[in-house]
Amino acid sequence: MHCPPYVTAPIVHPPQCCVQHHFQATIVPHIHPSHTMHVYHQLYEHRHYFPHTESAVAQAANRHLYCPGPMPPFPVGY
Repeated sequence: MHCPPYVTAPIVHPPQCCVQHHFQATIVPHIHPSHTMHVYHQLYEHRHYFPHTESAVAQAANRHLYCPGPMPPFPVGY
């Protein structure tokens, strides 16, 4: 005859750890704005000219003298 086996209390070993990694991509927008400013310069160059003219005037004057009495003799060649 066969005897049933004797069963002892179980021996519990520490659990074996299995790690599963789960990733999720997250988009983080980085905005780097740039700006170009065009500055146009206008230079006004003021040039001053001073034109100068000359003129000449010849003036003549007349004087009438009224002398009483006889007329004096004129010089020769006049």
